[in-house]
Amino acid sequence: MSRLNRITDLSGIRVGQAGDARVASGVTALIFERPFVTAVDVRGGGPGTRETDLLDPAATVPAVDGLVLSGGSAFGLDAAAGVVAWLAERGRGFAVGEARVPIVPSAILFDLLNGGDKAWGRFPPYRELGHAAAENAQDGAFALGSVGAGLGCRTANLKGGLGSASAAVAGLRAQVGALVAVNAFGRVTMGQGPHFWAAPFERDGEFGGLGLPAAMPADALTWPREARPGANTTLAVVATDAVLTKAQAKRLAIAAHDGLARAIHPAHTPLDGDVVFAVSTGAVPLADPIADLARLGAAAADTLARAVAIGVHAATRIPSLDLPAWREL
Repeated sequence: MSRLNRITDLSGIRVGQAGDARVASGVTALIFERPFVTAVDVRGGGPGTRETDLLDPAATVPAVDGLVLSGGSAFGLDAAAGVVAWLAERGRGFAVGEARVPIVPSAILFDLLNGGDKAWGRFPPYRELGHAAAENAQDGAFALGSVGAGLGCRTANLKGGLGSASAAVAGLRAQVGALVAVNAFGRVTMGQGPHFWAAPFERDGEFGGLGLPAAMPADALTWPREARPGANTTLAVVATDAVLTKAQAKRLAIAAHDGLARAIHPAHTPLDGDVVFAVSTGAVPLADPIADLARLGAAAADTLARAVAIGVHAATRIPSLDLPAWREL
């Protein structure tokens, strides 16, 4: 296992978090020490995003200054403005003449029905939460579970949360990391039991070490619960220190979505807005741009599956949400 088993094992990525327990929602910000090549792939039917069009390989901006994952549904898109302001205060941003414009794509998840006090009046709290998350960003270990964007998260049967993992890529000098806010319509466990769908990918007992059950639980594949359109979404970031173009990063994001499908049942539904960003810090050249990219994609999917289970395993119950945490059961 890598040093911290966090996405911050990749040099140049810092993670900061802020939350409001009364609102039962929060923000997770990734701050890059310099602009990094980034792409995105959206697979859910109800996404909410900001500035993701410029991540297209044909778009002009070559790299971005950071990313934001936020609760709050459409209100949470304000969080990116707080991170933009924080970066602008430090002179960061894409140069346009004498002006500098921080580039911070973001995505939001739906946590408006988790019992928190959403009567915030004219100004939602997310801009200030975004600024605070950027101010708190660090390059070492950071908290997991019911924190940041994971504060108000839920799954079909358990409290959701924020997870992260990292790994070296077999056969390459590169490594990958993942960060995810798990707010899924589906289950991360096999039915109502304790075993995680991601069990085959677990390392060193990082989410309980239970492995697979002796037999598939009878309720493993049952439909999770009553559907509320647009009321979910799992947001993820995968990162690698391999040198990638925007087009290659897009392919990495596509491959990484397999990690959600391995760890959540069902995933990518019309009820979710599942989004995966892919980031290249550009430190390790690929010897073979096709075969090595395939290895990266497989490793990113495995690592993201682990991060999903880690996020739910680390989550704790919050007073406003009548869902148990995995650790309670």
